[in-house]
Amino acid sequence: MLNKKTAQTKREEVAPGIKKSRWKASGLSTQSDLYQKHVKVMPKRVKGIYRRIKWLILFILLGIYYLIPFIRWDRGPQAPNQAVLVDFAHSRFYFFFIKIWPQEVYFITGLLILAAMGLFLVTALFGRIWCGYTCPQTVWTDLFVAVERFFEGDRNARIKLERSPWTKNNKILKKIGKHITWILIAMATGGAWILYFHDAPTIVKNLFTGHAPVTSYVFLGIMTFTTYALAGFMREQVCTYMCPWPRIQASMIDEESLNVTYRYDRGEPRGPHKKGASWEGRGDCIDCHQCIAVCPTGIDIRDGAQLECIGCALCIDACNGIMEKINRPKGLIAYDTDVNIQRRLKGEEPRFNLVRARTIIYAMIVFVISSVILYGLANRTTIEMNIMRDRVPNFVRLSDGSIRNGYTVKILNKSSEDKNFIITAEDIINPNINIIGVKPTNGQYILHVPADKTLGYKLYLSLEDVKDHKNREVFNFLIKDTDTGHTAHTETMFITGTGKE
Repeated sequence: MLNKKTAQTKREEVAPGIKKSRWKASGLSTQSDLYQKHVKVMPKRVKGIYRRIKWLILFILLGIYYLIPFIRWDRGPQAPNQAVLVDFAHSRFYFFFIKIWPQEVYFITGLLILAAMGLFLVTALFGRIWCGYTCPQTVWTDLFVAVERFFEGDRNARIKLERSPWTKNNKILKKIGKHITWILIAMATGGAWILYFHDAPTIVKNLFTGHAPVTSYVFLGIMTFTTYALAGFMREQVCTYMCPWPRIQASMIDEESLNVTYRYDRGEPRGPHKKGASWEGRGDCIDCHQCIAVCPTGIDIRDGAQLECIGCALCIDACNGIMEKINRPKGLIAYDTDVNIQRRLKGEEPRFNLVRARTIIYAMIVFVISSVILYGLANRTTIEMNIMRDRVPNFVRLSDGSIRNGYTVKILNKSSEDKNFIITAEDIINPNINIIGVKPTNGQYILHVPADKTLGYKLYLSLEDVKDHKNREVFNFLIKDTDTGHTAHTETMFITGTGKE
């Protein structure tokens, strides 16, 4: 016969995915099965420094998300005055004083790489602090849980409400109120997302009057549904099953990374404790399960590092509150490193090593990418030119014996003023230029390009004597701003048809 403890061990060996803490967190059942069904996690309200930090970050991030589209930024009469705007209609991205064109998508790529490297660095230093404090799933889930707690009460009240019939405790009214508020928050979330792609005051008015584009209503519906579903119903399942980051971040941390840690060197052996009893021969953990009750993913931090842990530190606040009540030092659960626990077990002083090989490498990559982006922004030109040579036909022999090639010249004027450009052909002998629709002035062709526009011109270049030329002559078209003297050039080739290489 197996005793109770041995039987429990055997059950966990057969079904290692079953975690007793998840059942304790739900408060709904203690049964187990080979495949655990989803159990709704109902976290308990907790007070403490980390909970206050999470509320502060939540309000800051939501304020940024909802209010930034309404910030104005004067860019002149011909440009939109919204500070942050993704203008698909005109292929522009505006971020305060920075304007990104489609040709400059490498800046966006650089920012994405920079964000990834920054996340790697933060993870190597502080574990999953991104997940616990700033991830959109965490922020909106916290907000939805607060709404749920407002209508249905704290953990014990919600558990009781779930078990009660629909006809008692105003269950129907509480559920309706909760879901209506959730939907309104979800709609505000989707609506704010749309504001980043249109002029915010205008699109808000059009959304309510029915004059907004159909795509706006489609994306409003998509964002409303996803926010409502992910933050209202799926919550910890997103962090555990849908998000790839918990699996990736394991390669970013090491034994020196700061993580939410149960200090088992101080807490074990654990067990219930009576007031006035001696603490001799036992640890500080009284097995109260408050760390489980407040956990938004329903895990037991005392089991060590786990995939489901988002590093929110609410278990630290809960444990510190218990330690105060039983007159024990705080910090039984704290931000700590695995190696520090080993140091304390050996009688050594704990220390935090933030500067190590991986953090130095990540920091250097962040610095290099940031420097490249800043250099590119500081030195980018306001004019660009693209040349497309006609390939059908490759060349034309004119009646006077000269050879002519055709080109399409596209000039991009990124400035907020109209510009005039002189175009010339460099590094080729005696070129003769003719531009369709443009008359030469004093022997020069001046091309007018309006502010913030791209214009194309049809250009023909001919050479009278090509006997001494190669079959392919490489040269440059050059444009020069008549006001500032700034230039841009593009290399292309001239086909002579001589057959010489």
